[in-house]
Amino acid sequence: MKALEFYSGIGGLHLALSRSNVLASVTRAFDWDQNACDVYSANFGPGIATRMDISTLTASYLRSLEATLWLLSPACQPYTVLNPSAKGELDSRAASFLHLVQDVLPELARDNAHPTHFLVENVGGFEISATRWILVTTLHTLGYNISEFLLTPLQFGIPNSRLRYYLLAKRTPLAFRYLKTPGDGGALRLIPGHGNDTWIDRRLLDPENNSADEDVHEIRDYLDLESAGESTIPDKVLRKWGRLFDIVLPSSRRTCCFTRGYTHLVERSGSILQMNEDQDTGTVFDKFLQSKASNESADAVRILDQLGLRYFSPEELLRLFSFTSSPSSGHPSDCSFRWPDGISRKTKYRLIGNSVNVKVVEELISYLFREP
Repeated sequence: MKALEFYSGIGGLHLALSRSNVLASVTRAFDWDQNACDVYSANFGPGIATRMDISTLTASYLRSLEATLWLLSPACQPYTVLNPSAKGELDSRAASFLHLVQDVLPELARDNAHPTHFLVENVGGFEISATRWILVTTLHTLGYNISEFLLTPLQFGIPNSRLRYYLLAKRTPLAFRYLKTPGDGGALRLIPGHGNDTWIDRRLLDPENNSADEDVHEIRDYLDLESAGESTIPDKVLRKWGRLFDIVLPSSRRTCCFTRGYTHLVERSGSILQMNEDQDTGTVFDKFLQSKASNESADAVRILDQLGLRYFSPEELLRLFSFTSSPSSGHPSDCSFRWPDGISRKTKYRLIGNSVNVKVVEELISYLFREP
């Protein structure tokens, strides 16, 4: 089976497909970001990823590629709650996806050349957007059965709470046990076969319930101890914004969502590590803030040194995003993912933050083809 990857980034959807039990390969990938295409080519070979404005793709060109599986991870900025100016389908960054859905797919369908299988990934919040309604209505009109999901890596034992929306679709007569139609509210919170049909984050019900994540790996399983030097948080950031960080310990079992703004934004862009677990975070920060407020010392920020605060490294985030294996996975360490020369650390964080969790998508692809 031939597959196309749209908004391909660094190839998370490609990697998930290759690890699934589906006999398929990505023959073309499209993205506007040249750095993303360079990383993609370094890992999956030249000639697949193409730097292209997806809104210029035509039905005749895509028909010529004869792909029956489409994998899509369109821009999430129009739909994320982190973007106060998000405009949904009116955002210019939503235009290329709407072009594929409203223009290209119906034209392909007229020639019975539209793909048989679909996977779409986006941010939590997409499920209430007008774009989602347009997508679901169009697919239903063109003869697709769909199933929608809201999933987090926590459900797969990964200590990251990044909630994402997923849509699976396939052309009739292929179907799912759990059919979705326009107006059918509520996405599935678990992949059928992976437990009950609903999943509730128990920490949202009881924030102090640390045992709620007992089936999730500890963060320490994903860490490189030698990475601390390169991941130091600048004093000026700690001095001004340190109290806003989401701080986690190596023994913690969840991190918050990592975004493309990690390391140059503070609030809601990703967790930071406190490597010294012997110190109480709140107590140390109280001393720091008191010293800073009283102007007792120009070096009040040095009080925070005892916590051992640092950023996650790009390599550690690749493990949390399941691009490479964690030591606790039971599999040999997977170091095959590589960065081409010239990719800055800041760009690495941006590209990872724009990517997908490979493990979650792998399970969804397997389910897409496992269902009768």
